Amino acid sequence: MGTVCCGTNKKVLTKGNYAIANAAVIAGCDCYFGYPITPQSEIGEFMSGKMQELKRAYVSAESELAAINMVLGACSTGAKAMTSSSSCAVALMQEALSYATADELPVVLVSVMRGGPGLGNIYPSQGDYFQSTKGGGNGDYKLIVLAPSTVQESVDLTYKAFYLAHKYKNPTVLLADGLLGQMMEPVEFGEYPYPEINNSDWALTGAKNRDGRVIRSYAPLADRQCEFLNKLYAKYKAIEENETEWEEINTEDADIILVSFGSTSRNVKTAMKKLRDKGIKAGFFRPITLFPFPSKRLAELSKKVKKFVTVEVNMGQMVNDVKLAVNGACPVELINKGVGAPPSADEIVSRIEVL
Repeated sequence: MGTVCCGTNKKVLTKGNYAIANAAVIAGCDCYFGYPITPQSEIGEFMSGKMQELKRAYVSAESELAAINMVLGACSTGAKAMTSSSSCAVALMQEALSYATADELPVVLVSVMRGGPGLGNIYPSQGDYFQSTKGGGNGDYKLIVLAPSTVQESVDLTYKAFYLAHKYKNPTVLLADGLLGQMMEPVEFGEYPYPEINNSDWALTGAKNRDGRVIRSYAPLADRQCEFLNKLYAKYKAIEENETEWEEINTEDADIILVSFGSTSRNVKTAMKKLRDKGIKAGFFRPITLFPFPSKRLAELSKKVKKFVTVEVNMGQMVNDVKLAVNGACPVELINKGVGAPPSADEIVSRIEVL
């Protein structure tokens, strides 16, 4: 089981999945409900021991459906609750995630992507970009989606996932992949860096000395549902205005900007440096929040560059959001690999040289 280093600035070498689990503990996770699936099973393994040690709730559920609905129940009481899963199992959770957005519950889901579609395989993949950002449940809704590129960032964004979920009362996804989940890197955990959110005005904690409360997603009247959807999308707009996050390097004079997210961006950043060494003015752009997506900044950059190239380990998903952001201002190309280890920096450079 992974080593816990709660609340210290000492660097420890740890696996990505253990780092995420430890960060969730430091963030104050009260309840973990999960079902094992490769490549994220170490999260549940870690929680099975640590949550009991801390007298918090841990349940090994009978299925992914059970796990996510247990999270909804716990979150309705204002608890910090989470689950973790992967790809085909997250697909089973889509109905519950739609309910969670309608109920405005602070669900935290760690999704460690593997190959698909269907059962797929256990190799790393970024094939669930659409699943996370576009949603597989019914109706108009958005999940907050955070995409780390290192084990340290997996820790930092786990903290942020709990904070944003409770700040906005909105399900939040930490979208990692099998590569990040299994790799080992030195990390610092530190203290939970965000303020605690007061949920006393909505949580179901018993109606003693106050009126009863109801959390529900059903609105029998069309006008009432329209009113609720307008409120929901006003919240999403506020999230876009306040929480959009990205990393960009060497975009000031770039003729071509490489766009990538998650673990793939590590090789892309190296490729950008190699292209610069060859005299090609390349820049680097990495969305950290996949929703909210940094469309506004990409639109600004599109007015002064010749081309964007997205690099993804899928058949081309984020490239569509880049195209929407650019809105025809310049070409958008795709370099991709369906599943497995990301394209190497040299592969990316070779592909760009012939574009």
